[in-house]
Amino acid sequence: MLELKNVCAGYDGVDVLHDVSCAFPPGSCWCVLGSNGCGKTTLLRAMAGLIPHRGQVLLDGREIDGMKRRDLAGKIAVMSQVNTVYFPYSVYDTVMLGRYQHIRASLFGGPSQEDRATVERCLAFTGLSDLRRRHLDELSGGQRQRVFLAQALAQDPETILLDEPTNHLDIKHQVELVDYLRDWCADGQHTVVGVLHDVNLALRLSHNALFMSEGRIVRSGSFAEITDAAFLQSIYGMDLSGFMRQSLEFWREIP
Repeated sequence: MLELKNVCAGYDGVDVLHDVSCAFPPGSCWCVLGSNGCGKTTLLRAMAGLIPHRGQVLLDGREIDGMKRRDLAGKIAVMSQVNTVYFPYSVYDTVMLGRYQHIRASLFGGPSQEDRATVERCLAFTGLSDLRRRHLDELSGGQRQRVFLAQALAQDPETILLDEPTNHLDIKHQVELVDYLRDWCADGQHTVVGVLHDVNLALRLSHNALFMSEGRIVRSGSFAEITDAAFLQSIYGMDLSGFMRQSLEFWREIP
């Protein structure tokens, strides 16, 4: 289980997160919601051990600060927005990098049959099998994001943290990504925590919602049980429920 207790974290000595406590049990799927600048990405970075923190970030009861990076990478994968800096690797080699901690632990020091089979499964799922020899700088933004999804899946982690991973993906691939990750954690062994600005897409991932405002968790639980129109107005600064209803009426008119 991934758990935060009274966590404060930020940048250059300035806290963005303030006394945050929450827990994500195995087999659970969560969406982290809130307006821009409320601390969602900082929360994920603290959970992944990518920035210093005060308080406790615990993985199966163990403080992540005391874990080796390789061991932590075997437990948690992070998938973020498309990066604009690429090494001249092929699609296949980039996905194989997700197996790095497994290869290092191997007695033979190279990819095993299991490593290769895992990479093949991840390439097939993300529709990249035919692009395996292409280089990252030859791909579109959507194709590159699918490569990084395949890499995260190849890592075979217990938890995947998503920071707006659907940017640059068309609707079809957005839905496919979210549906796969939702099913991935349904076995009771895996956990997904996703930051998604598209509220409809976030709720497709999970009805478990954690709302943030000004670096604090203000509500968490089942979306339908913890929200109402006034609360959503306070979080997003607009009549979100009214906007959603208007959109629904528009789509009802489409034959």
